[in-house]
Amino acid sequence: MTSTDSAATDNAQKAPAKDPWDLPDVSGLVVGVLGGTGPQGKGLAYRLAKAGQKVIIGSRAAGRARAAADELGHGVEGADNAETARRSDIVIVAVPWDGHGKTLESLREELAGKLVVDCVNPLGFDKKGAYALKPEEGSAAEQAAALLPDSRVTAAFHHLSAVLLQDPQIEEIDTDVMVLGEVRADVEIVQALAGRIPGMRGIFAGRLRNAHQVESLVANLISVNRRYKAHAGLRVTDV
Repeated sequence: MTSTDSAATDNAQKAPAKDPWDLPDVSGLVVGVLGGTGPQGKGLAYRLAKAGQKVIIGSRAAGRARAAADELGHGVEGADNAETARRSDIVIVAVPWDGHGKTLESLREELAGKLVVDCVNPLGFDKKGAYALKPEEGSAAEQAAALLPDSRVTAAFHHLSAVLLQDPQIEEIDTDVMVLGEVRADVEIVQALAGRIPGMRGIFAGRLRNAHQVESLVANLISVNRRYKAHAGLRVTDV
């Protein structure tokens, strides 16, 4: 057999490339939302629960979380952050940036082995508007990965309007969700979770080292929204 014949045989035996839209079934997974009483966390909890996902929202105060859960309905439960982390398969981090590191550090044990989805945007505000901050680790997601060595950290859900998420009159959220992570299987789980919300797609957007510019883009969207009185999101073309 010639080298050309051998190469042709090897190519014929290779499995076909996986369809990037062949995503796992995540409908049976429990989703916890840390910071679930804040605007973005509450909006995500509402949309996922409405789509049929089992959702637990967390807060430093369990009573506050339970009150927010009762308000959302759709089977949402409320608990303190530690219980939320323990009971969930996927944990979305939607806490304010100034409490990000301290919150995750305190939950390292409860988040061990969990798939963590960081959607925190490190931003500052002054008279000129919003601007991006750069954490020492490079991004909020990379800070999470450094603080949670036993967790599987991804980044997603950065560019969503909390106003639209919480509006019960809106049936679909017309946007793409950029998902970043180190392990493709984990990224695909988060993509599939995003796709549970009508109108949304989860798009693979690289490894965590690229999270800073994704988080930072929110400052630009805030400027867009203020100028055009809108609730802008993102769509990735030709995908």
